Amino acid sequence: MSAQCEVTAKRAAGASMSFFERWLSVWVGLCIVAGIALGQIAPGVAQTLGKMEVAQVNLPVGLLIWVMIIPMLIKVDFGALHQVKSHAKGIGVTLFVNWLVKPFSMALLAYIFIRHLFAPYLPADQLDSYIAGLILLAAAPCTAMVFVWSRLTGGDPLFTLSQVALNDAIMVFAFAPLVGLLLGISAIVVPWDTLVISVVLYIVVPVVIAQVIRKILLAQGQAAFDAALEKIGPWSIAALLATLVLLFAFQGKAILEQPLIIALLAVPILIQVFFNSALAYWLNRAVGEKHSIACPSALIGASNFFELAVAAAIALFGFESGAALATVVGVLIEVPAMLLVVGIVNRSKGWYERA
Repeated sequence: MSAQCEVTAKRAAGASMSFFERWLSVWVGLCIVAGIALGQIAPGVAQTLGKMEVAQVNLPVGLLIWVMIIPMLIKVDFGALHQVKSHAKGIGVTLFVNWLVKPFSMALLAYIFIRHLFAPYLPADQLDSYIAGLILLAAAPCTAMVFVWSRLTGGDPLFTLSQVALNDAIMVFAFAPLVGLLLGISAIVVPWDTLVISVVLYIVVPVVIAQVIRKILLAQGQAAFDAALEKIGPWSIAALLATLVLLFAFQGKAILEQPLIIALLAVPILIQVFFNSALAYWLNRAVGEKHSIACPSALIGASNFFELAVAAAIALFGFESGAALATVVGVLIEVPAMLLVVGIVNRSKGWYERA
């Protein structure tokens, strides 16, 4: 193991929820109110920002997404990839749940709830869009917040680091084909050119920029690297909240007319959170992995890279789409749902170790 991987793992082990992260659901709620108010009071402002596009990419949102994603990706040490062999069974469970279970189970849940059970209560012209948003949400495993969840459960920091690095590397190549496949299965037209552009803009380019910045900062010493991360960390949340205000400025009318939409969209998201975390937790126990491995494996399978999902939904379907709204519901319930999962795996440690 390289010295840099050890240092990065120690930083991950010490990760804790910032004030803004802990109360993320509250800030999202306030953004909903602020965005709806902006859309009602000054609709021209939102419309003007929404029309600032180049090749179907909204420029203000594109900039905000970069500010949102790059600070998170700077934390990822791809040098930790060689550590995957240390806990091959746990990594295998993570990959199985993240890439073979989670996206497909969400597509099934979306079909059952959105296309059938909840269809009478949702706008008929947005059903496909809601399903697409839920698929986008499930197709991107968590990148940054999983360090926090792992810390709160006493998870192995080296394992957490290696599974995040591996997931990010896979995402560069697998996100577009997986989303395209699931949208096709759901009979939703796939705008392949926009999807590929989204992957390049919101995954490939940010990863490259983040790793260049990471290398430059580390060249100045670990202290300079830590200080820079502490300074730019809040930028991610600030950019996310600004994006949500703009998004809800467009969505306000639909939400005011049918406030039940958000609660209905939350149902399949919550089910997949608890199903995938329970499955990964149980599989790790079945194959004999330690509790400190099972926890981060279960948590990364349950949480989402919602920043990427929001960006892709806006790029593919637009601000006013049900897809964009569905991904934002994922942001809204992320923290309380994951804290509940953290509490469950912590309280069940005795049961887990009796295996």
